Amino acid sequence: MAFCAKCGAQMAEGTTFCGSCGAAVGSAAPVAAPSAASTGMTSNVAGCLAYILGFITGIIFLVLEPYKNDKFVRFHAFQSIFYSVVVIVFHIVWSILTGILGILTLGFLGLVMVMLSLFISLVFLAYAIFMMYKAYQNELYKAPIIGDLAAKQAGM
Repeated sequence: MAFCAKCGAQMAEGTTFCGSCGAAVGSAAPVAAPSAASTGMTSNVAGCLAYILGFITGIIFLVLEPYKNDKFVRFHAFQSIFYSVVVIVFHIVWSILTGILGILTLGFLGLVMVMLSLFISLVFLAYAIFMMYKAYQNELYKAPIIGDLAAKQAGM
């Protein structure tokens, strides 16, 4: 297996020019394949992992050196932060509403809303997993409203 001496891209045997950078193969010794430890994570894996712990991992990927300059990772980190804020604010408002309706209806409507809250939480989790999947597939999926905000913050 040969690698380009200039860019390190993998090359087919017998080629005279690199398909990635166009450098002539010549008699230079082939470069060893870059190891995963030296290059870190790829952008799609980092973008996917930005959603794992919500705003916590979003902030971490915004400050880690190799990823804070990658617009793809920055976009997914900001979208993760904004999504987490939306989920937290929704649950705060939903809890207040559940408490008020529970008091007004002597607990009946509060109980129904608690059960509905479990379903809504499952939907939020499924959507976060969907966004993780899209990031892993190298797709720049924009969630409604917060996706445009994240793109603006990431400089896209």
